[in-house]
Order: sequence, then C-alpha cells, then structure tokens
Amino acid sequence: MISQLEKEITLRFLKARKKDGFLNVISIFSFIGISLGVAVLIIVMSVMNGFRTELINKIVGFNPHITVKSYNNQVMTDNAMIQSISENMVLTNSGEAIILKNNSSKGILLRGYLNKDFDNLKTINNKNFIGKRENLKKNSISIGKELSFSLDISLGDTITIMSSSGIETIIGNLPKQKKFTVVSLFESGLADFDNNIAFINLSTLEEFFNLDENNRNLEIYLKDPKNIAYQKKIVQKIFPDDFVYSWSDMNSSLFSALKVERNVMFIILSLIIIVAAFNIISGLTILVKNKTRDIAILKSIGVLNKSIVKIFFLVGCTIGTSATIFGIILGITFSMYVENLRQYLSTIFNINLFPEEIYFLSSMPSEINIPSIFLISLCSIFITILVSIFPALKASKLDPVKSLKYE
Repeated sequence: MISQLEKEITLRFLKARKKDGFLNVISIFSFIGISLGVAVLIIVMSVMNGFRTELINKIVGFNPHITVKSYNNQVMTDNAMIQSISENMVLTNSGEAIILKNNSSKGILLRGYLNKDFDNLKTINNKNFIGKRENLKKNSISIGKELSFSLDISLGDTITIMSSSGIETIIGNLPKQKKFTVVSLFESGLADFDNNIAFINLSTLEEFFNLDENNRNLEIYLKDPKNIAYQKKIVQKIFPDDFVYSWSDMNSSLFSALKVERNVMFIILSLIIIVAAFNIISGLTILVKNKTRDIAILKSIGVLNKSIVKIFFLVGCTIGTSATIFGIILGITFSMYVENLRQYLSTIFNINLFPEEIYFLSSMPSEINIPSIFLISLCSIFITILVSIFPALKASKLDPVKSLKYE
C-alpha cells in the first residue's frame, strides 16, 4: 500500500522548479519519447491491420473460398453439411493457356464458368466491371483491366488463345488455337489476378482443353469465409479422397510475409519506447542527486528505506504511465483519421502519398485492434517499471549522515 505521505512527497518531486531546469528537460523528453513511441506503434499496427483486412477482402472476393478437386469422378453438391455452411456452390474447370494479340503474348490461367454462375461472382458485380455480365457465351472472354493495358486490348477486340493440348496433323502435334471476343473487363483490385486470369464459358473451356465434364472442380463460397481453417476441415471430412484447398492455402506465403513484416515493425518501433524509457533512469538519477538533502531529512525523521524506494519508483512510473496513456490517445486519434491526414498532407505538399495505381486502394486503410493496443500499453508500462527500479533502490541506500554533512 502507498501511504498519504508517500503520495504527497511523490507529487512534490514531480512539480517543476526553476533550479531543476535540466531535470525537467529530461523528464519532458522522456514523456515525449514514450508518447510518440506508443502513438507511432499504434498507428503503424492499425494501418498494417487495415492493409491485411483489405487484402483478405479482395482475395476472398475474387477467389473461391474452398475448392474441391476430384481425381476420379464428379464432386457431389447435394451434401446437407456443405449446404449449411455455403452461400453458393459452383462447378468449374480451368487450364493454362497463352493469349496472343498482335505481336504480344502472355501466359494466363483460364477459368471456365456457366453463364449463370459467372454472373454471381463478386468480382463481376463490383462497380469497376465494364461490359455485360450475361455475355459469357461460346466464343466470349472476360479479362482483367491490367491484362488489357499490358497487351493493349480493348472491349470488343478479337484475341487468339493457344492451349497446351495439341491437334494431330500430318506434320505432327500442333498447339490448339481459338479466337475469342473480349466482352467484358473486370478489376479485382489485385494486379496479380487482373493480369493473369481470364474467364470463358465452361463448356468452351472443356472442349478447348479436352477436359471431361464429369471431372469438374467444386468451388464453395462460404457464409463466413474468414473462419476458413475450421470450415476447411469440415469439407475435407466430406471429401476425404479429394484434394481440398482454401483461399488461405493459395496465399499462405503472402500472409506469412505480412506477419513477419508486422512483427519486425513492432520490434523496431518498440526500441523507440525503450530508448525513451532509459531517459527516465537519467532523470531519476539526477533527481536523487538533487534531492539528496530531502532524502536525508526524510530518513532522519524515521521514513523507512522501502518508503524512499516507493517514492522514486512512483515518480518514474507516473511519468511512464501518463506518457503511455497520452500516446494511446494520440495513436487512436491519428489511426481514426489517418486517411484525412493523408489527404491534407497530399494537398499541402502537392504529392500523392498513397497512389492508387500502386496500392490498388482508393484510401489508406486503418483498423484499430484493441488487443494490440493493450499489448503495446502493457509493454510500455512494463519497460517503465523496470527502468524505475534502479534509481529508486539507489535513493534508498543514501546515508543520511554523510548526505547532510556534505550539503
């Protein structure tokens, strides 16, 4: 417990006095350093959380949540368990091909859908889709805007697709080629997808690649795609002999890289808090030196060593805790209005701080995560407690007789 006397002496030591000018400067710098460290850490973590969420939303919006690939026969879709967790189920097929336009070519992945299933895809139903959704017929193709830019393809153009499945001729096996008309352009917001994937009619795809229509893949679109690990296990139990993979499996390396980057940023920015916290040691050490006479008087009137420890420990913890609280308020406020701040700075300095053509996001995302803020606060206060212990113990070991003798 902390006595009333200890509280009053702590408050007295915290009050600024003119003769303690240098000490006050150190205390102010400690406060500012810890506050900025906590605030910057919260802002960076919030922006990175926002990026991750936006990325997941775009990937989930473009890809099937779970895909079941059968090796032997047609995947059955009338299972009650799957129907209970799924929002939509689509039978599809795919194949790798080369797209030819003028003197340019590029390898792509063709995905085949029935016209009614293509119309239900989230990517096709966003505001950036150009063309008619119901036009995915026999010789029609829908490509990404990035692909159209790279090969200079416009809506209505005729392009040639070349498949790996060959045609036997008198001069040998030749790649199969077929002409398609570009009927629509889509934009998922992910350049890698928009530049490497195209959609055609399912029957046309199976004919083009010599695929069996009884060996189609099942694409499952879940009601809750973020709870993917648990739902993948359910699907795997239903199809134990088939290959089952999720959107998370297809992008595991990307999310692993994001996690590593997030952890590294946390460690680096935590160093700011640690450096600022060490200023508290300097400040408390100077405070002990300046308050030597006061400590000696307190000891001579019977104040115990543990009370001296508490007083100086409380001084350090008060600076650290108040700086942490201020940093949390600052960090949350900036995280909430980070997009407004970006727009303001872009206008003031006449530069684009967050170009959409690079990040494929129209605004800077931010997602405040309460557990992360709690962890940051806990680390900051814990560091403050640690650095306050040494000066507090040093203060308690002062000899009152020697201290008063040399004053």
